[in-house]
Amino acid sequence: MTVQDDLITTETETDTATGTATDTDADAVTGARVEVELTFPVAPERLWDVITDVSRIGEFSPECKAAGWLDAAAPGPRAGARFQARNEFPGGHSVPVSCLVTEAERPHTYAWVVLDPQDDPKAPSSAWRYELLPGAEPGTTLARHCFTHGSGDSGARKAAQGDPAALRERLDVLRANMTATLTAMAAAAAA
Repeated sequence: MTVQDDLITTETETDTATGTATDTDADAVTGARVEVELTFPVAPERLWDVITDVSRIGEFSPECKAAGWLDAAAPGPRAGARFQARNEFPGGHSVPVSCLVTEAERPHTYAWVVLDPQDDPKAPSSAWRYELLPGAEPGTTLARHCFTHGSGDSGARKAAQGDPAALRERLDVLRANMTATLTAMAAAAAA
């Protein structure tokens, strides 16, 4: 198992006239990233079918408890398809999210963005991606699951504004949840 996460840190410069520190990168949240890479004894086609069945996400994810395609006449998985999901957090906090599929190439890639209230796919709150590659051993799949925080509004952004350590905590939770979700999906695909 390989796990990687990147936290973009804010650099400061000192104003020589006033002696005060100023942010050179005022947005430490955009671009924050978590990547999980795991190998499973399952064919990529089977894993891709489970990953892209958004109606089943509640079976696998510790956080995303439900989802469904918004266009019943032409449901995904396909680029341009939209789905609605519901994330649940400790303390009973529940958040609905709107998502737009940006890439769907069976059995290799599946990606989507989570839209913020502005509904602009170019400035999402986050981007998610699965890549499925042949594993080192025959009959295995290397699955890479990646989260990247976008420039849009999100709970993580609001929390980090009040407490910069909150972003690191959120990335740690995401890493654990992504690992658990991907492991459960692979088990379902292998069954």
